[in-house]
Amino acid sequence: MKNAKTLVLIDGSSYLYRAYHALPAFSNSKGQPTGAVYGVANMLRKLQQTYDTPYFSMVLDPKGKTFRVDLYQEYKAHRPPMPEDLQAQVEPLKTLISAMGITLIIKEGYEADDVIATLTSQAKSQGFQVVISTGDKDMAQLVDDQVSLINTMNNTLLDSQGVMEKFGVPPARIVDYLALMGDQADNIPGIPGVGPKTAVKWLNHYGSLDEVIRHAAEINGKVGENLRQNLHLLPLSRQLATTLDQVPLGITTEELRLKPIDPAQLIPVLQHLEFHSWLEQLQKTPDNATPAPALDSQPYVTVWDTNTLANWITRLKATPEFSFDTETTSLVYLEAELVGVSFAVAPAQAAYVPVAHCYLATPPQLTRDQLLIPLQTLFHDPSKTLIGHNVKYDLHILANLGISVKNQIHDTMLMSYVYNSTASRHDLDSLALKFLNQKGLSFAEVAGKGTRQITFDLVDIDTATRYSAQDADFTLQLKNALWPRLSAIPTLTWVYTHIELPLVPVLLQMERHGVLIDCEQLNIQGQELGQRIAQLEQQAWDMVGHTFNLGSPKQLQTILFDQFKLPVLRKTPTGQASTAEDVLEELAWDYPLPKVILEHRSLSKLKSTYVDKLPTQINLTTRRVHTSYHQAVASTGRLSSTDPNLQNIPIRTDAGRRIRQAFIAPSGHQLLSADYSQIELRIMAHLSDDPQLVQAFHHGLDIHRATAADIFAVPENAVDDNQRRSAKAINFGLIYGMSAFGLSKQLGIERHAAQEYMDLYFSRYPGVKAFMEHTREKAHRDEYVETVFGRRLYLPEINSKNHQSRLYAERTAINAPMQGTAADIIKLAMITVHRLINTDFPHVKMIMQVHDELVFEVPLAQVEVFKPAVTAAMVNAAQLTVPLVVDIGIGQHWGEAH
Repeated sequence: MKNAKTLVLIDGSSYLYRAYHALPAFSNSKGQPTGAVYGVANMLRKLQQTYDTPYFSMVLDPKGKTFRVDLYQEYKAHRPPMPEDLQAQVEPLKTLISAMGITLIIKEGYEADDVIATLTSQAKSQGFQVVISTGDKDMAQLVDDQVSLINTMNNTLLDSQGVMEKFGVPPARIVDYLALMGDQADNIPGIPGVGPKTAVKWLNHYGSLDEVIRHAAEINGKVGENLRQNLHLLPLSRQLATTLDQVPLGITTEELRLKPIDPAQLIPVLQHLEFHSWLEQLQKTPDNATPAPALDSQPYVTVWDTNTLANWITRLKATPEFSFDTETTSLVYLEAELVGVSFAVAPAQAAYVPVAHCYLATPPQLTRDQLLIPLQTLFHDPSKTLIGHNVKYDLHILANLGISVKNQIHDTMLMSYVYNSTASRHDLDSLALKFLNQKGLSFAEVAGKGTRQITFDLVDIDTATRYSAQDADFTLQLKNALWPRLSAIPTLTWVYTHIELPLVPVLLQMERHGVLIDCEQLNIQGQELGQRIAQLEQQAWDMVGHTFNLGSPKQLQTILFDQFKLPVLRKTPTGQASTAEDVLEELAWDYPLPKVILEHRSLSKLKSTYVDKLPTQINLTTRRVHTSYHQAVASTGRLSSTDPNLQNIPIRTDAGRRIRQAFIAPSGHQLLSADYSQIELRIMAHLSDDPQLVQAFHHGLDIHRATAADIFAVPENAVDDNQRRSAKAINFGLIYGMSAFGLSKQLGIERHAAQEYMDLYFSRYPGVKAFMEHTREKAHRDEYVETVFGRRLYLPEINSKNHQSRLYAERTAINAPMQGTAADIIKLAMITVHRLINTDFPHVKMIMQVHDELVFEVPLAQVEVFKPAVTAAMVNAAQLTVPLVVDIGIGQHWGEAH
């Protein structure tokens, strides 16, 4: 859009916040956050492509108060301060804007809106068309024949008619509209109970705010009463909502011309931010030209016929490694039908092979057999390396079609996860932005979202090619970007190559085998739980004196804190009394109603999540439930599972234990549970090398009783139950960074007594205290901690100025080496046992992993032989300075075996 008399004004403050919340938390290799800068920069480059005009300027809000605070002291008073990791990006953004040749304006005492209004008024008087790039609805008041708004985040353009269609009032009435509604974020008063519909109704009926005020007596109902009671606030609200267009700036429109880009100035900025793709483009761009954004512009190939496929197969066989991706009809791996595949042999050299698109007038495609038969020899070549992103899913899809992959494997999702589990999300889109500085088509852009989302077989093939080939291309490029980073840290390379990658086929086999469920048992439990839930509901109603919804936080707030006057222990971010589970647990010590509500909440969740849902998750072909295990979710390295989540079935309650009874062995088999005993405490002994703790484990003592004997200075046989319980609370509490206050709450004792217990503990186990202090120091210095095997957990908040954030990071620093090492050990055990089974016990199936426990289906004839074999394999999966111990349980169902 070329127009020499167009001025583009960018509301930098609006876009900075929106980019911060919309994009993953990217950071450069030094750990400095860059995601918001990246988002705003991409928006700017897109604008420069759209509007071919030399007049561009960005406006940012200043620090400190503005003139509106003088008008109304409460203006924006409740707005939280800018997050630290966003504040850290303001200066880099200013530097980048300057290097891009864009004039940046910040006027002390005035908001960006007022500066934009002033520049707009000035430019209009000189005959300019003005385009304001913003996501702020307040700016709609400036729209007229010369002024329009563009929201680059969602590609919407608003002219006068667009404002009318979006808000229901013309631009001239936007200030009146805002004054009536008020603004909670800015703390503009407005009229209570007046939302967009009411404001539009009044303004369209009466014509203006002044006329609404004049006719206030005519308006009926509660909202009319609110209007009359708050009429005195409307002039102030209107004044606060009105942009000021006479800010003394001392700058002409002509001074807003873009300055020529100086690569010598821009390149160091991009290098610091690590915007690699932009750097590459800049080096190929003629002097003074604006580099184009890294959008999805690569010409990818659609494979329509066998000749083209044969050529690509030849290319794939000629390269030592290639990336591969499948497109399917579902994320449920056993139900998904193959729609097409893509592969890449080099950056930007990728192809998509459609085989099952089925929309109206679909062009002829290859059949699945025409695709897969020639691919089989490629997949069976162990000298080739197949690169995927979440490759386990693609292996599932190939397995559904009878194809097993013998290639070596790389997985860019796992590379990213091992490299830094907390720096960003590990989905392909996020990583392409972070490491490649490229944004391609998202799945939502291709297939829609929500109720309007279509399955991939209904996506047109041209779009499918751009999307799928791009995924293969990005995956290959990501491997090239991530592998050198990972290889530079040998311990992380070991974790990736010896733990995470070898675990993929183990999880694949477990997921495909699934777990047998007793639906009849669940049906009985469901009826009994339903009766108990109804009893608890009636009991709560009797206590309160009337019926209410036990699942409604709002109703609970009213009953607990207004009617029963219970103490408010914590408030929500919106200032309401919290009814969170930990709050109710504390109240339940002294009051009966919270205890009833907690039990009702717990049983209702169990019933809906497991008892009612598990039967619906049984696969119709296998007659089993198939969970999905995820390696790249928990920051510490723990596996997680979904659909169903096997990690969260409670073990401490009778109802939770009963659910485990529904996980059963097939005929002729038993379930065998192998559970590491007190593994995190053993890891604490290993890491701290405390002589007392190490000796206790070497002698096979009851560690909690031994700890109690040490800290209370009594013989072990004289330790009573309360002393052992206290020692157990300390042992486990220290692992999770529990304070004396937390221990006092758990044990129901005074805080000073809890502190004495902890002091006694540390005096008896000085190695533990030294380890904790050393770990804190290391975390503050390095901003990460490590497991025994070298897995890192980065702690970006460890040196935060926020006291609570820093304390939480310190607690995490103490816990993460133990929890992460436990995660590494159970994964190594799974790999070791998987090999044992495949070699010596082909009829045994590993079916579940839950925390420190593995569960197996074992033929009756092999139970006694497999039991010592699996114990030895798990005990020897890792070598610590204290022995690992595995508890074995056997039964017809999981509850009996555990």
